[in-house]
Formats: sequence, C-alpha cells, structure tokens
Amino acid sequence: MKLATWNVNSLSVRLPQLLDWLAQQQPDALVLQETKLTDDKFPVAALEEAGYRCAWFGQKTYNGVALLARETPTQIVCNIPGLEDPQARVITGTVGGIRVVGAYFPNGQAPESEKFAYKMRWLEALQSWLRTELAQHPRLVLMGDFNIAPEDRDVHDPVAWAGQIHCTPEERAHFQALAALGLHDAFRLFEQPPRSWSWWDYRNLAFRKNQGLRIDHILVSEALRAGVTACGIDKAPRRNERPSDHAPVLVELG
Repeated sequence: MKLATWNVNSLSVRLPQLLDWLAQQQPDALVLQETKLTDDKFPVAALEEAGYRCAWFGQKTYNGVALLARETPTQIVCNIPGLEDPQARVITGTVGGIRVVGAYFPNGQAPESEKFAYKMRWLEALQSWLRTELAQHPRLVLMGDFNIAPEDRDVHDPVAWAGQIHCTPEERAHFQALAALGLHDAFRLFEQPPRSWSWWDYRNLAFRKNQGLRIDHILVSEALRAGVTACGIDKAPRRNERPSDHAPVLVELG
C-alpha cells in the first residue's frame, strides 16, 4: 500500500500537476494541505475521474485539507475533536484498514508570538486526541506538513536556523512527544541521502541551491512499523513550472 502527503499550496493552481502526479505515482491514499478552497470549489469531479474518492475540509484563501483514496474513505473526522478551531487543518479517515490522519500544522510565525502560542495549544490538543485515536485504531498513520524540522540534519543551515520558527526547542519537543505516543518517523527508518528536504523557499534560488528544510513527515504507528518497506521525498514536482514550495513524501507498506 502506498500512502503520500503533499502541501500543494493552492489546489486550484496545482490541480493539473496533481493529476499528472497521481497518474505517475498511483498512491492508494494521499493527503493534501493548503488546498485554499472553500468546500463548494473542491474539484471532486476531476479527481474522481482520475480514480480517487475524496473527503475534504476547506476554507477561503487559507489552509484547507483533503484525503484522496482509491477506495472511499470512511469514518471521516474534521479537525481535532474537542479543540475549538476555525482553521481547516486536519482530516481523518479510514482507508484499507488504516486510520489516516492528514494534518496541516500551524506555522507559528515566530517564537513568543500569538501564532506560536496557538501552535503550542494546537500541538497539545493533537497529542491528547491521538493518544485516544491510537487506542481505538492501532494501525494509524499521521501525515502532513508539520512545520517542524525535528533535528539539525533536517535543516540546510542549522546555525542560521537555531531557535527560529520550525526549529525551536519547543516545536522539536512536541515532535518527540508524538514519537513517545508510539509513532515512528518513516523517513528515518531507512538510510537517506544527506541534505534531504521537503520544502524550499521560493526566494533566493533556494531550490536550485538545495537550501531547504524537512518539515513534511509521515509517522507510522508501532503496529505498522514492521511493514514499512520504503519512504522517500519526490523532488520532481518541485521542478515544475509554478510549483508548490513543498515536495510530496511517500511511504510504502507491505
């Protein structure tokens, strides 16, 4: 089974690229972030024609998430139960016996800002809910744009980024708290090329210089860990004309 995550940074702009990528990679399930569409604008017909059944949760201009799968996702939940949040950030569904959680973590803007405080509250709520979700669904995958680079090796310049957003001790502690729930970073289950990133700024020729961060992740539960056969970042879509600033991440389960 092949699962994937991709922050498309506007589905209306990136839809042709997404359809091409789905035809090439043919994942069994894919979660999207930053669709930036209201629910009535979601391109369900085009995606169904491509062979995917969809669940989506959007809002105007910002955020927005979706779950696409070869089979119809069931038991859909939007956002984090128990957390009052007007932002469309999480979509969860069951696909092929696996509980798939697709999430667009808050950016946080800057340490000590109100947006950072919101990120901390959001992360605490996520961990609390996932603890319950894992008890009910041991076969669980958490995928998405985490907006967290968990280690220095996930940052092109750790010195320059030290203490900056995505790399603060507080954010990294929350990433480790997810691991403590019994979730494993699928990417790090394998030997990976050095300087492997999933996001590159549009500015300063960052992609050409390979100056990026690894902030898009796939975490698998203990019950799925032994079945993970591969995990990698597909940089090809970042070379497209008018690309998303993120690349897809894929995992294969035996």
